[in-house]
Amino acid sequence: MYTVSKYPHGTFSWADNSSTDSAAAGQFYMDLFGWGKIDIPIGEGMTYTMFQHQGQHVAALSHATPAALAQNIPSHWSCYVAVDDVDALLPQVTANGGQIVYGPMDVFDSGRMAFLLDPEGAALGLWQARNHIGAGIVNTVGAMCWNELLTRDAEAAKAFYAAVFGWEFHDHEHYIDIRNQGRGNGGIMQMDDSFGDTPVCWMPYFNIGDIKAGIARVNELGGAVHTGPHEVPGTGYWALATDPACAHFYILQPFKIDPWEE
Repeated sequence: MYTVSKYPHGTFSWADNSSTDSAAAGQFYMDLFGWGKIDIPIGEGMTYTMFQHQGQHVAALSHATPAALAQNIPSHWSCYVAVDDVDALLPQVTANGGQIVYGPMDVFDSGRMAFLLDPEGAALGLWQARNHIGAGIVNTVGAMCWNELLTRDAEAAKAFYAAVFGWEFHDHEHYIDIRNQGRGNGGIMQMDDSFGDTPVCWMPYFNIGDIKAGIARVNELGGAVHTGPHEVPGTGYWALATDPACAHFYILQPFKIDPWEE
């Protein structure tokens, strides 16, 4: 089942892109994934572009704010976790070594949100849904299918997110699976020296269907593929890409029809 009507507390539900070149990035993603769009004015000349896939919201994009541009913050994707009560969760964030970047705040009648930094500095959104649940479709080709944390202290990350969301973890030799209420809910990658100065971050994966064709299409559309394709036995093939404005994201060709299915 690919359509979603409600996300359980602690489940990844949304991703959006803050771009230094929203026109180029928006066209790139529409051409890559076959997305449509709805542009929503959000004040002060800003627009929030809701990408559409099979009649559902699938992800979003906005132009970087003047403050972000002034600070030279690069284009990036942000991941969001559905929560039952943003305000009630924030004391847990700070009590366990995290920081609140901004919020909580209402987003019109769509929902209530806040952004946190975990103890290692990875940013993550919290989303308390009202009229907008997040992505109305997941996992199928052209939709978000996974979320991953790159961190230099996986044990600290596990302790923090277990305390805040109640997540459980399944450790493999080189990877950590996240489980929320018994279901797969993303993963954690412990960075080593080979990652250089890569910043800690959360990033989304999107189901590309065919990894080889997807890599060719990324390059054809003005993006770049930085690593891959790589095989994860039993899971699929993945590659790390950037859009024309240099925001990083993953593409995945899953072996399973539904990567979140047990």
